[in-house]
Amino acid sequence: MKQTPLAELSKRHYRQLLIISELYRQQREMMEKKTHIVADRIVSIEQPHVRPMVRGKAGANVVFGAKIAVSLVNGYAWIETAQWDSFNEATTLQASVEAYRQRFGYYPVVILADKIYRSRDNLNYCSGPKFGRPSKEQSEVAERRQERQDAVLSNAIEGKFREGKCKLGLGRISARGAETSLTVIVLQFLVMNLERRLRFSFCFSSDCSVSETYVGRRME
Repeated sequence: MKQTPLAELSKRHYRQLLIISELYRQQREMMEKKTHIVADRIVSIEQPHVRPMVRGKAGANVVFGAKIAVSLVNGYAWIETAQWDSFNEATTLQASVEAYRQRFGYYPVVILADKIYRSRDNLNYCSGPKFGRPSKEQSEVAERRQERQDAVLSNAIEGKFREGKCKLGLGRISARGAETSLTVIVLQFLVMNLERRLRFSFCFSSDCSVSETYVGRRME
């Protein structure tokens, strides 16, 4: 069988050859070690940057795509972290809050986040007086009432993701390149923010005022 010199391969074919070689190495390593886990596992030759992420949810146990951490401030979405490798969302909370302070010059009045963000380290971080944590004398009834109110406010970030997926195709990114795909995601959030700005552009300032609220959320 005649072999083709590497110099005659196109740039695309040479890239695919390198990816296939690494894919073979990973599969062989998993077979020899009798495991299904390997670092930087490749699941797509065309998109080797995509990683499988286990969510453990019904109907979508494993998902593929970028993972981003998003904060919502007064209805406007801020992408705090965006990458292809899986990460622990709880580790992004403190950096996101400090980024909020750098943007606006002060800490948020309220921080709302999923339970996965409520690690011991983050709870200790948020227990200082700068975030206005309720005092110990506050009754349990008042605490439960506050939790229900916070849960209602945190639904806004869920709605933001539904808006992106239903109106802008956030759940179906057609771009193939790693940087290009992240750029498309950023542009979609930019469009959502511009649409919100447009909706309120003709409102009186008194009608559009919203309390300072920070909501953290992840997307896979």
